[in-house]
Amino acid sequence: VDESELLTVPDGWKEPAFTREDNPKGLLEESSFATLFPKYREAYLKECWPLVQKALSEHYVNATLDLIEGSMTVTTTKKTFDPYAIIRARDLIKLLARSVPFEQAVRILQDDVACDIIKIGSLVRKRETFIKRRGRLLGPKGSTLKALELLTNCYIMVQGNTVSALGPFSGLKEVRKVVLDTMKNIHPIYNIKTLMIKRELAKDPELRSQSWERFLPKFKRKNLKKRKEPKKKNTKKEYTPFPPPQPESQIDKELASGEYFLKERQKKRKRVEEIKAKQADAIKKRQEERNKAFIPPKEKPVVKTKKGN
Repeated sequence: VDESELLTVPDGWKEPAFTREDNPKGLLEESSFATLFPKYREAYLKECWPLVQKALSEHYVNATLDLIEGSMTVTTTKKTFDPYAIIRARDLIKLLARSVPFEQAVRILQDDVACDIIKIGSLVRKRETFIKRRGRLLGPKGSTLKALELLTNCYIMVQGNTVSALGPFSGLKEVRKVVLDTMKNIHPIYNIKTLMIKRELAKDPELRSQSWERFLPKFKRKNLKKRKEPKKKNTKKEYTPFPPPQPESQIDKELASGEYFLKERQKKRKRVEEIKAKQADAIKKRQEERNKAFIPPKEKPVVKTKKGN
């Protein structure tokens, strides 16, 4: 038998369900999990709690809702035979606390469905950048999120600082990669394009044992090479242990030029002369600009054309 055939799972194969015959004596110890929920979820949880208890009672797991403390608790009973049922019940109450509707969250009790709660709050420092990138994950009118759900066969809920995903294991792996890349400033459209190509390649049975690297697009960052240089470049001056020279005061400048020893009347006359000199220069420049209009332009020489006889 070929090794590649042994490693691949046949199409349509499903793991048999865990029944009471597999564990007739039940569990020896009681296990319990509790999780807190925000205040705004209280009304919804109070409304759908009978449905939660009914769904968990099929797996012989008790569920209690404490509105005073703001917590949900799940506990195994003597009749519980599936040891993994309490883990699925724990995931159920976690999803309900993260604003996932009951209709979707109850799917976690199925064998082929798993969940993943991705924490994205600490991945970006600035709050404005975080909101911008989280909005990029949703897309215009939720179109990017919907495309991701269709490609991964997962239900995705973006709420606050977490992203809750519910679906098959292979889909959850792709969702986590896309979410983390989006928070690292890689646009989700690149990953969505790659997923679309992979989905088409998976339909071909001949390509299952081959590498898909040649089909997948390779995106390069172009904006880093074409980055414009700043107009003002801050150049570091050479380090010197000596302090800079003391700037000259107005008195020092007057002493150097000899103006300090002049009388007040002479100083005033000197200032008036400087103002008059500046005014004379300005009048001269203005007169030159006006005279330019009276200078005639140079005429082009007339070229005589020979008339044909």
